[in-house]
Amino acid sequence: MTFRGFPTALFDFYDGLHADNSKSYWQANKAVYDEHVRAPMEEFCATLDEEFGPFNIFRPYRDVRFSKDKTPYKEWMAAAGHHDDGSVFYVHLGTDGMYAGTGMYVMAADQLDRFRKAIDAGSTGEELAEIVGDLRADGYEASAHDTLKTAPRGYPKDHPRIDLLRGKGLVAGRSWPVARWMHTAKAADRTADTWRGAAPLNAWLQANVGPSDLPPDERRR
Repeated sequence: MTFRGFPTALFDFYDGLHADNSKSYWQANKAVYDEHVRAPMEEFCATLDEEFGPFNIFRPYRDVRFSKDKTPYKEWMAAAGHHDDGSVFYVHLGTDGMYAGTGMYVMAADQLDRFRKAIDAGSTGEELAEIVGDLRADGYEASAHDTLKTAPRGYPKDHPRIDLLRGKGLVAGRSWPVARWMHTAKAADRTADTWRGAAPLNAWLQANVGPSDLPPDERRR
């Protein structure tokens, strides 16, 4: 299984789905999805699996049970590799292009407690702030998937690292508009380079946060 790039048909498929997110469009283009969307992503994951996997490819169906938006299909393709230390390696493709990021997207309660205590502490907190600053200076987006509107309980609103404290996780990544290199094997190379470049962040998270010790059914509460 050799990854040769994400074909133009992948982005065309999602352009069409964005214009007509319906069961009829999906059924009419299911073969395109299987051949030009799902299959290249499987090849991409196989290429990077040894270093960053194992990967899970996201299902194309949206969970609309509690959403006002009832469109049935995700207008993007994504996959995530999970390591035992809690870090995640994520890639996302859609009409806007491509994103690759890594870190800890959603922390369980015990992880979040350790994360905040390490940010609050002088040496470890300053170290993280420096890592995040260096990544941003290098062109990375560094942020949380979800943030509090104010300081978490027990921490002052004027904390010198309040922006980090408000986050419920921390990831670093790069976004690219649709470009020719995405249709070649360079898509895997650039993704791997992006993930490797954020290694200092993952090292900090591994040392100061680590994986959750909670049972799996309690981690997302």
